[in-house]
Parts: sequence; C-alpha cells; structure tokens
Amino acid sequence: MDYKDYYKTLGVEKTATKDQIKKAYRKLARQYHPDVNPNDAEAERKFKEANEANEVLSDDEKRQKYDQLGADWQRYQQAGAGRGNQGGGFDWGQYGQGGGYGGEDPFGGADFSDFFSSMFGGMGGGSGGGSTRPRAGQDYQAELELSLEDAYHGGPRTLTVNGKSLRITIQPGVEDGQVIRLRDQGGPGRSGGPAGSLYITLRIRPDARYSRAGNDLTMDVPVSVYTALLGGEQTVDTLSGPVKITLKPETQNGTRLRLRGKGFPVHRQPGQFGDLYLRLSLTLPQNLTEQEKTLFRQLADLRN
Repeated sequence: MDYKDYYKTLGVEKTATKDQIKKAYRKLARQYHPDVNPNDAEAERKFKEANEANEVLSDDEKRQKYDQLGADWQRYQQAGAGRGNQGGGFDWGQYGQGGGYGGEDPFGGADFSDFFSSMFGGMGGGSGGGSTRPRAGQDYQAELELSLEDAYHGGPRTLTVNGKSLRITIQPGVEDGQVIRLRDQGGPGRSGGPAGSLYITLRIRPDARYSRAGNDLTMDVPVSVYTALLGGEQTVDTLSGPVKITLKPETQNGTRLRLRGKGFPVHRQPGQFGDLYLRLSLTLPQNLTEQEKTLFRQLADLRN
C-alpha cells in the first residue's frame, strides 16, 4: 500500500493554513469536477484524490494523525508493508479509531483509498463503529454568460444547475471571471450537516464597441473630416444613453477625449462610475464629384 502525500495532491506546503488548503482544494475541484469533464476517467480520479486530501487536511484531528504517520512511515514499511497483509504488523490503532472504514464517501463518489481506510477506520462514518459527524454537502460549480450591457445594468437572471432552476440577481459592475457564491444550493449535507454551496463563475462576452479596463471603457468614434476641421457637435451612444460632445476646430485624428462618470459602474458602490475614453478616428469622404475635387485642389494650393 502506497503512502498518500495529501499535501502534494493539493499542491500546498505542509505549513499551509486552512484557508490555503481550502483555496487549493476548490481550485482543483472546479478543474476536475465530473460536470466539467464528463466521461473523463483521469479527471474523475484527480477529483476524488483532491476530495480525499481535503477530507484529511481540512480536519484538525485527521491532519494531526496524518502528520504523525508521515514521520513514522518508514517504520511502517520496515514493519511489514507489502507482505500481503494490510497492516504488516504496524499498529494502525494509534492513528485511527479502530474498525473498518464503512465505505461511505461523503462526496458521493467511490470509496476512499485503502490508505485512508487503514488510517481513519471509523472516523469517516458508516458502519465502522466510529461516530458519525455532520458533514457539509458537496459544492457545485456553474458558469453564467453575460453581455457587457448585462454586466453594466445588472438585474435578475435565471440558470439551471443539476436540473434545478435558480433565479439570481446580478449586481451592476461585475467583472469577467468573478465568482458568486450561493449558500445551501450545493449538494445535500450528511448526518445533519449543511448543504454545500453553488459557485457561479461569470463570463462576460467581448463587446465590439467597447474595451474595458477595470471600471473604465474605451471606444472608437468616427468623425467626419469636415467636423474635425471646422469643429462642431456630435452625438455618441454610451451604455448610459446618448451624449452630445463638442469638437474644437482642427481636431486631429487619434485625439482622445475623456467623459467622466460615463464608464462602468463600480461594483457594490451605487452612484460611482469609471470614465469613458473616446478615441476619435477621422473618416475621409468617398465618391467625390469633380466639383468637390476641384475645391480640394484649391484648398491644397492655398495650403502650399
């Protein structure tokens, strides 16, 4: 029976805090979750390994016993590991609570490994004679796609997770990749434990008109050469509605204008907005008449 390096499985140091372990586990759970990787045996194996590692390292009592075993593992091997019997003469009782592991996987998958069963016996619940402790249900993962306007305005949205329809409210100003947690919307708890949580990752589709950097937006605005030369007013469509801007005479191509407070709303800070930057792009007239060409030649002669 091989030693299970749970710290290596989660990719954390042996000095990792509970928060670091929790963060590492959730990252792996999202990456290898069966819902994300259907019919992928390797992903399923890694998902179960992460569950088992988290089961031990997130529990103070189990982690203490596991760390103690790590120091004694060489003695266990010398005591008879691999000689055809599970214990090999090694006293597993000092680590577990005796009895066989009941085969009940709190994550809803297959049994934990023999290594886990040998160490913790009845600690995992089931028929091994140990006490059954309340356990939180499995966390679920989902994604919700939004347009940039959806993210700007916010509002109610409906999504279906594991056959259940959920209605949520999106707060204005959310970002791509932002995660929303819904408590008690995951898997059911066991032995009186709370239900798991649902983690919804927001995916914001690219927008052809705007580029976003934090709470600021940038957009290209076409301007006729006549308005650029002579100055004038022009209406610009923003996410909050049309805005009239005034251009000075002889405005150059590529000029940037800043509209304060016309960018993206600041998340969970009502009334606060980023800025909108306008990048002016001059458009030249096409299909000139002979008379227009003559006038442009005259203008060119005057400038020379």
